[in-house]
Amino acid sequence: MEASPEWPASRVRQTFMDFFNSKSHTPCPSSPVVPLDDPTLLFANAGMNQFKPVFLGTAAPDSQLGRLRRACSTQKCIRAGGKHNDLDDVGKDTYHHTFFEMLGNWSFGDYFKEDAISYAWELLTQVYKLPSDNIYATYFGGDDKAGLATDTDSKNIWLKYLPNERVLPFGCKDNFWEMGDTGPCGPCTEIHFDRVGNRDAASLVNKDDPTCIEIWNLVFIQLNRESDGTLRPLPAKHVDTGMGFERLTSILQNRMSNYDTDVFMPLFDAIRQALEWTGVRIQPYSGKVGPDDVGQVDMAYRVVADHIRTLCFAIADGSQPGKEGREYVLRRILRRAVYFGHHKLMAKRGFFSSLVPAFIRLMGDVYPELKDNEKKIQDIIKDEEARFEKTLAKGYKRFKKAADAIKENGGALLSGQDAFVLSDTYGYPIDLTEVMAADFGLAVDINGFNDSMEEARQKARNAHYKASQLKEVMKLGTGTTKKMS
Repeated sequence: MEASPEWPASRVRQTFMDFFNSKSHTPCPSSPVVPLDDPTLLFANAGMNQFKPVFLGTAAPDSQLGRLRRACSTQKCIRAGGKHNDLDDVGKDTYHHTFFEMLGNWSFGDYFKEDAISYAWELLTQVYKLPSDNIYATYFGGDDKAGLATDTDSKNIWLKYLPNERVLPFGCKDNFWEMGDTGPCGPCTEIHFDRVGNRDAASLVNKDDPTCIEIWNLVFIQLNRESDGTLRPLPAKHVDTGMGFERLTSILQNRMSNYDTDVFMPLFDAIRQALEWTGVRIQPYSGKVGPDDVGQVDMAYRVVADHIRTLCFAIADGSQPGKEGREYVLRRILRRAVYFGHHKLMAKRGFFSSLVPAFIRLMGDVYPELKDNEKKIQDIIKDEEARFEKTLAKGYKRFKKAADAIKENGGALLSGQDAFVLSDTYGYPIDLTEVMAADFGLAVDINGFNDSMEEARQKARNAHYKASQLKEVMKLGTGTTKKMS
């Protein structure tokens, strides 16, 4: 499955940057995926993250950031925790990722809806030359309970380019964008593309149908969500857009899946070669999903390829797998990949970390920080992989024994205590246990797991308290003895 020679991924990315540069936008480098000065984010999840001070009006007017009026970038993003979390969907379908690139253009108090929509239309239909008949637009239909009016401005602008039946209203869930629980936000208009064409696909918009997908979101930032939940108008109106690079590439390369492009296919080849070097013969990636994907081999290809991307970028930008916060999210991602590698691809020990050089060869020219940190990236992944592999087989054996017993007794629920033991003793994150349970047709008692986890934490707190009390007593005893002597 070779990519289109006309639109290789590198050209898709560069064409976007060149177009907006021609429209007086300042090209900006991607910020790190690990936010260094924003405690509200686990990871950078959108291109606008680095521009928050401009949106909030806190950037110094004479600073480089404060002087920006138009900007464009291709931003490294991770959505695997917090408000935007795609981890559980990766592998199951052909369009979700934990790491992806976001192509974006911004106006900081300069142009607004009219120009934003016209730029998008020009780029898609005149530069990328996508067929206009396959394009649908959505706009914010308002929310009476939230006191938010319909975005009739966006609707009327779109009607200059599209017929009424392809300009569709949606509510807050789809067309009111918020970066997190607090921060800049506003109504948005999304651009969807029908991969099939020559049909009425309006009913498929926003229905998670892989043949009719969202490719670009134009957000009109005019409000700020305060910590008490209220919405405050911002000092100026801004435009924040984000287009999925992988999705756009798949469309331009005439592929039905993000994973069938030259963004991923070289990684799939590397996965297969790494397996063959250890004596494992496995079928090439064939793009199957659901029941057609016997043994979930293609799902494993997608999981492993996606997760090596995420971990390489996160480590290059200063994080690593660990016990708390974003580090624990990375540990979950790594262990999920290792599990799929071993149980679906029959990989040997050290397989996952062996993919690092292949990925960096693929992306290192675009993002030099990968090359600069290659040894660190591989060493960290190798160590973390080895740590999990020590308990991987034992944990699975424990799980399978419990799952088989439940099935034999006609049950359908893995106990919270069993899930807790897998987490506490064998290092299996709860979401990975849910994946394994689903393979057996079981669910997991999440409430029971949480109760067991809280009980363990309480015991640890009690033990810590007793230890600190004993230490104080010993200090007092020592002090008394000194006085008596």
